[in-house]
Amino acid sequence: MPARRQLEGLQFAYALRDSLGREGYNGSKLRGDLLAGLTVGISAIPLSMALAIAIGLPPEHGLYTSLVAGLIMALLGGSRYSVSGPTAAFVVILQPIVLQYGLSGLLLTTLMSACIALLMAVAQFGRVVTYIPNTVTFGFTLGIAVIIATLQVPDLLGLELDGTLPEFYFAKVWVIVVAALSSAHWPTLLITVISFAVMLAWPRLKLPIPAHLVTIVVATAAAFALAAIDAPVATIASNFEYTAQDGHTGEGIPNFLPAFGLPWQNVPGEPWSWSLVSTLLPQALTIALLGAIEALLCAVMLERMSGSRYYANAELFGHGLGNLVAPFFGGFSAAPELARSTTNFRAGARTPIAALIHSGVIAASLMWLAPYLKHLPMACMATLVIIVAWRMCHGRQIVSTIRTAPVADVLVFFVCFSLTLMVDMVVAIGSAVVIAAFLFMRDIAEMTKVRDITKLLKHVPRPLPEGWRVVKISGPLFFAAADKIFAELDVLAENQAGLVMHMDGVPLLDAGGLDGLTSFIKRCKKNGVELILSDIQFQPLRAMVKAEIRPENGNFAVFPTLADALDAVLDKSPEAPPAC
Repeated sequence: MPARRQLEGLQFAYALRDSLGREGYNGSKLRGDLLAGLTVGISAIPLSMALAIAIGLPPEHGLYTSLVAGLIMALLGGSRYSVSGPTAAFVVILQPIVLQYGLSGLLLTTLMSACIALLMAVAQFGRVVTYIPNTVTFGFTLGIAVIIATLQVPDLLGLELDGTLPEFYFAKVWVIVVAALSSAHWPTLLITVISFAVMLAWPRLKLPIPAHLVTIVVATAAAFALAAIDAPVATIASNFEYTAQDGHTGEGIPNFLPAFGLPWQNVPGEPWSWSLVSTLLPQALTIALLGAIEALLCAVMLERMSGSRYYANAELFGHGLGNLVAPFFGGFSAAPELARSTTNFRAGARTPIAALIHSGVIAASLMWLAPYLKHLPMACMATLVIIVAWRMCHGRQIVSTIRTAPVADVLVFFVCFSLTLMVDMVVAIGSAVVIAAFLFMRDIAEMTKVRDITKLLKHVPRPLPEGWRVVKISGPLFFAAADKIFAELDVLAENQAGLVMHMDGVPLLDAGGLDGLTSFIKRCKKNGVELILSDIQFQPLRAMVKAEIRPENGNFAVFPTLADALDAVLDKSPEAPPAC
């Protein structure tokens, strides 16, 4: 039991302590961590910026998120190879918050979601999150990916939009396709085609340089060439500016580290109040739930790849604390990201030190690469976001699930996917989980059966007195199965002198099953049918004792085995034949 408690406990900073303290650290591990950290850090720079742009923030806030949240989550988390930062899954939730409440509203929401994640970790809720079915996860991630891809179309085509896009998904599609498609900008479309071509073709060469790094270099060079022929495209510098600490403004991203600030300052149109907190609470709950799912799914995948164990509650605690600190430095909601984390493992990472080095690379990019990063084309950034969204939704697994899964699971998947598009992710997940639970209970209820075994010599080796019948119940006797089972028992007990219920196949008896059993005992007594139960397992027996269901002489009895119950029945008949 103590070992079990330790396994399920919080295990503060488990991954770092386990990899450094228990196993030790040496030069070989340092080299692996250094190479992996540099690789992932360089890869994370454009992706972090692209995801910040996708939710409507200046790109430096994506770097702040990877720097601060990535650092703390690596130090305090429970998965050795996880690398954290902005993720595509959050885009759909965060963008509306930014549109309505601005950066400060988003930082406040992130802070609230972090508190919820910490409560989940302290309550040891980590493993419970993994109870969400795969079909639900695939459904909402595909829905999110489709919405993200739709939101990137204006940047991919250089469209001119009048105002912001509507909230309803199909209204967004209508505005983009019908109202704005005629304003497509051919130089921007050319950058998009080049970006997608490089992203898809480069991995075929099997060279160690990440595809998206080559993509941004080629796309930036193409943007300079177009500008030289008087066909400029939108870049980070043309779309964003910043204000330095001394008051001067500049294009692109700042070349200094994030400064400390209170997340709830300057919320547009909504001064700090508890009413604002209550307004943002549903979004905070959604972010906390989705972040927990992302973190734990990533940890599970890394465990399968590496064989290195993770601790769910420690991972959830590190995730919560990282998001608690990040908003004070301009960072928004972050989570371990699967593509970044698998790259970390495959690049040779040995401990969480690799993720710390990744954060150091992000900090160095802010200090020294800012003047160059501002030239990145917006179309290229949108391309990277779409590629990340596609990888996030596990397209091949979804196709395999649709082809091989039972019809009920496919139904759950399509319900979740459709509701994600038409309503929102909270309604989608809640509805799909409820439907999946009902379908599961239906299947379990159908597994619970009653069988007449009176004439099976294996169970009843001797003939019973006239009017006696033996039945066997198999499966959990819970509320969804109780009505059907006791209705069948009423038919089997009709016009009988007695009924033996062999219950060794009943592992569970819940309140609904107890209520049905109590009523059945009363009906048997009223109809003059003597009822005998045998081979009751521990949980059903404990439930019956707690419900004060007691034997009644001549009406209701309980025996430890079926053989004892049959002997008691045979003793009631002085003319019963002797045992063979």
